[in-house]
Amino acid sequence: MIKNKNKIAVAMSGGVDSSVSAALLKKMGYDCIGIFMKFWHDEKLPDTQGQNRCCSQESYLRAKSVADYLDIPLYTLNFKKKFKQNVVDKFLHEYRKGKTPNPCINCNKFIKFDLLLKRILVLGCTQLATGHYAIKRKLKNGSYALMKGKDKKKDQTYFLYNLNQDLLSRVIFPVGGLNKDKVKKLAKKLRLPVLWKEESQEICFVPPKKLGVFLKQNLRLKPGRIIDKKNNNLGRHDGLALYTLGQRKNIKLSGGPYYVMKKDLKNNTLMVTKKPAEISSNKFKISDCSWVINPPQPGKVYNIQIRYRTKAEPGRIKINKKYCEIILNRKVFAVTAGQSAVIYDKNELIGGGVIN
Repeated sequence: MIKNKNKIAVAMSGGVDSSVSAALLKKMGYDCIGIFMKFWHDEKLPDTQGQNRCCSQESYLRAKSVADYLDIPLYTLNFKKKFKQNVVDKFLHEYRKGKTPNPCINCNKFIKFDLLLKRILVLGCTQLATGHYAIKRKLKNGSYALMKGKDKKKDQTYFLYNLNQDLLSRVIFPVGGLNKDKVKKLAKKLRLPVLWKEESQEICFVPPKKLGVFLKQNLRLKPGRIIDKKNNNLGRHDGLALYTLGQRKNIKLSGGPYYVMKKDLKNNTLMVTKKPAEISSNKFKISDCSWVINPPQPGKVYNIQIRYRTKAEPGRIKINKKYCEIILNRKVFAVTAGQSAVIYDKNELIGGGVIN
């Protein structure tokens, strides 16, 4: 095998995607090292509840087993403090403001593709590989485009819209051109001792199905009135942070279903409606915008995804100095402040921003 001189750091979690990524690069002759990241978790909780699922002790032991099997060193980097500041604290801050944030966006932006990338450069690595389902493509002009992964059901470009050209020049997505079934078959064929675990869409630093409990423990929630559009009292809510736009469950009113229509922080009221159409819209603004190569062209129709794993909707983008205005071709249900709107041109990721 011809040895490739480039030294690559592989972010390893013990799962199948990152493990196969490391194995593929090693097979291609790259000089690889594994990186296991330690994130914040609530140490007041017992290990069975409080461990961060992305970096539990079980995950570390499995990542170590894979690294040993591949004969590559595994380094552990402690990002607990920075993760708490840039992911957990920002997450709670947004909830205090009445928004519904997506912490995975900030984890990628501030931790994996900022802090981690800087650390691996110090370790002498030239590039960072992750198990994300995304495809990096070099264009004729030398720029890098970021495309949806081959497995559209597993595509993770939604979380990567903050990657710019400098960052893309330093990252690799080895499994982006494969579907999930192929990755699993490769793991078995290579006999990798991976951690076979059920994939979860829940927040890694919150105990499973305990988001409400986590918010109650970390925010000062104040019960208040539930009202309709005419300010009629319908009942009581348990704290505005426990509700999100369009929510139907746990409103606890008879005669429903009711949907969350508006959260009034000043008056501490929760407005609800029985009509989903009243919380549907086709115009909204996004801020903190980031573009992979160039910003969207005025008047051009793009596909815009307002939530992970929801269908993208066609629409246009108007760019202003401080924000962008999105105009969709049709109204969609519950465009939620704090989530990200991510913009595509067919399969190419253009960029995105946070919904105001």
